[in-house]
Amino acid sequence: MKPRIDLLKVAYPVVQAMLSLEKYLHQSAIEEPLRNLVYLRASRVNGCAYCIDMHWKDLRAAGETEQRLYGLDAWEESPYYSERERAALAWTEAVTRVTEGHVSDDVYEKVRKHLTEKELADLTLAIVAINGWNRLNVAARTGPGAYQPPKPQELQKGA
Repeated sequence: MKPRIDLLKVAYPVVQAMLSLEKYLHQSAIEEPLRNLVYLRASRVNGCAYCIDMHWKDLRAAGETEQRLYGLDAWEESPYYSERERAALAWTEAVTRVTEGHVSDDVYEKVRKHLTEKELADLTLAIVAINGWNRLNVAARTGPGAYQPPKPQELQKGA
């Protein structure tokens, strides 16, 4: 597919605003491995090839196993995820698929057993962010494949 829109070129201030949200999320109450797992799951639900490629690579670079990544589409039936991860994934799917019937009280009660109010707020912001990135990249037809995760020494410079 041919890219449609160069968002960096024609909407740079909006991309910068989204990156500011990401900067906050990197310092939030949601740890990076969980945030990237949530990002990958939401991106798979939304069919965003660019974000799937990016977050798969980020998770692998951080040491995540192929088994857990391949099992992510069946996380409810797979034994590879902690209760905290399961709660975050359930919340992710409910917020991402909001048009299928809003976020239920049942899902909320389950997630609150494993996340504090601050963590839930930060998780919700992370889900909002990835859904926004997914929609921007799907609409723009941003091509997957070129993204490379930062090297460990690059991550430490930014911290």
